[in-house]
Amino acid sequence: MGTLTRSASVRKPNETMLIVVSTIVGVILGFFLSVSFPIPTISLSKGNSTGNPLIHITQHTKLWVTTNPHGAERLPPKIVTPQSDFNLRRLYGSPDEEFALREELLCRILIKDITIKPKYLVVFTVGYKQRYNIDAAVKKFSENFTIVLFHYDNQTSEWDEFEWSEQAIHVSVLKQTKWWYAKRFLHPDIVASYEYIFMWDEDLGVENFDAEEYIKLVKKHGLEISQPGLQPDRGATWAMTKKRENSEVHKETEESPGRCNDQLLPPCAAYVLSKFSLREMNSFVEIMAPVFSRDAWRCVWYMIQNDLIHGWGLDFALRRCIEPAHEKIGVVDAQWIVHQGVPSLGREGTAEGGKQPWEGVRERCKKEWSMFQDRMIAAEVAYYSAMGYNTTLLASQAHYT
Repeated sequence: MGTLTRSASVRKPNETMLIVVSTIVGVILGFFLSVSFPIPTISLSKGNSTGNPLIHITQHTKLWVTTNPHGAERLPPKIVTPQSDFNLRRLYGSPDEEFALREELLCRILIKDITIKPKYLVVFTVGYKQRYNIDAAVKKFSENFTIVLFHYDNQTSEWDEFEWSEQAIHVSVLKQTKWWYAKRFLHPDIVASYEYIFMWDEDLGVENFDAEEYIKLVKKHGLEISQPGLQPDRGATWAMTKKRENSEVHKETEESPGRCNDQLLPPCAAYVLSKFSLREMNSFVEIMAPVFSRDAWRCVWYMIQNDLIHGWGLDFALRRCIEPAHEKIGVVDAQWIVHQGVPSLGREGTAEGGKQPWEGVRERCKKEWSMFQDRMIAAEVAYYSAMGYNTTLLASQAHYT
């Protein structure tokens, strides 16, 4: 009998099954690999209007736009939205329409689309004790203004007693100043849709003020940084900011003798640095009620220091953001206000070392003023020295006043 042998063409059933399963797995694996790691292809069969070959876009094609804002380079330019605003939006309807929410005075209900987009922004830093003063001030601003309240006492819902409150933007952080708020909530890209930004204190009398008329005068006289004139016998600190009779706007002044250590420096004058000397130019507004153009605010915001929250010294440096400062910084006499001098935020300090709360606040204000001046002088000296300018006179100005 011959020996039985297995034919080479005959396989065990389990081997056949293994081959089938391996083939199926290989096909599936190849499919997923092709989806996950596509090979970019270039079509040369057709071109665009410039004659260049069209590139087939795949999931592996990279997008990197260097002209986009930092951090947004991976986005197509037309989807990038670098600016925002404080305009309120409905929770329903079409977002394609420009509108603002308005409250019906009698029924207190939100009505449908009103195609009003505020052109200006007014910001008050407030405590509830000054509510009636703020109510009077808000009513001086038309529907062309967005109203923002920064609350330093954490009382926000209480303001609902005023009809306009539901249309206002409320931001509340305990015991902070308007410059602290401004640095954190009024980035230039957030307020870029507003032509002018009013940065006002809470203790301003506005009986003789009309916001729309003020805007007209600011535009007429080309002011980029301005403030209303102050009633001379009520809280006016500097001659420059006092209201003048029979005048629409003034841009220069002569300060009282002894008020300034150097007549070439604010508030007696601003200066322009040349390669050889300082040149006298008058221009100055205070920080209680400044009004900035969109472009001026972009510069001023970057000048605000994170840790110097009271803003003392800023008014002496505003001229650096405008050129020529003596033409574009001014005081509007025809629309004037009263500085009531209520030290409400001063009461928010803490009594330490036998000092009253307001004394500690005042002491910090003065310290910040000195620190800001020193920082600005050091920064300017470093820059102009590197540019080859003679900074001897500039470096000698340790303080402005």
